[in-house]
Amino acid sequence: MNKLILGRYFPGDSLLHCIDPRAKLIAGISFIFILFIANNWLTYLVLWLFTFTMMKISGVSLRIYIRGVRPLIWLILFTVLLQVMFTAGGEIYIDWGPITISSFGLINGVYIFSRFAMIIFVSTVITLTTKPIDLTDAINYLLQPLKRLKLPVDEISLMLSVALRFIPIILDETQKVLDAQRARGIVFGEGSLLQQMKKIVPMFVPLFVSSLVRAEDMANAMEVRGYQSNQPRSSFRRLHWRKGDTFTLFAMVLLSVILIVLRTEGHHFH
Repeated sequence: MNKLILGRYFPGDSLLHCIDPRAKLIAGISFIFILFIANNWLTYLVLWLFTFTMMKISGVSLRIYIRGVRPLIWLILFTVLLQVMFTAGGEIYIDWGPITISSFGLINGVYIFSRFAMIIFVSTVITLTTKPIDLTDAINYLLQPLKRLKLPVDEISLMLSVALRFIPIILDETQKVLDAQRARGIVFGEGSLLQQMKKIVPMFVPLFVSSLVRAEDMANAMEVRGYQSNQPRSSFRRLHWRKGDTFTLFAMVLLSVILIVLRTEGHHFH
């Protein structure tokens, strides 16, 4: 099984599993915006405490979260490296042409790493504790105001939920193709860049074919069940908003207030 867990659902009965998916989506999107309020080590400490608290409440092992972020760690580190190498300010440690390593760049690198990591962790918390079908309903509900702009809200929400659901499946199939290629004696990660690219090309054909087959199967299943776009639809499942969902949004407002206060205090401190 592929190690990336973003998009998977872990059954459970934790507090987060019981929260309305609409509240979790709103809170998750709010958290991404709240991250940009942080501007000093104290604000980032509060955000990390909040993130670890959510991960703990989800009832999923921390080891699973760490394992899930590993496939993306090189992309995060590459972004951080660019920030460190090309951001000047404060005390200069290395000044070599366009490359400048400074105290300001190093601090910003740590902040950017924290932002990426927390976004991945919180997004994973949402998908781990929310059934894909509930996530579809929540997306569809939150996009309803866009119907006034004549946008196909039902199709957009279905497309987003299907894409989210099939990310881990496609990654699992990619891992199977890699294992099959290794069993045939192909060694990945060796040779020149062109040679490595030639080794990867044969992977795309089986992945493309399997994706087409799966898309056709899904289309047939939807057609058999009577799905029609641009038609009024009833829903068997009903989302119920509870007091705990309101408290979730209140917690995001409280977090924002705390960060704004700490941000201001940080300016006074400097």
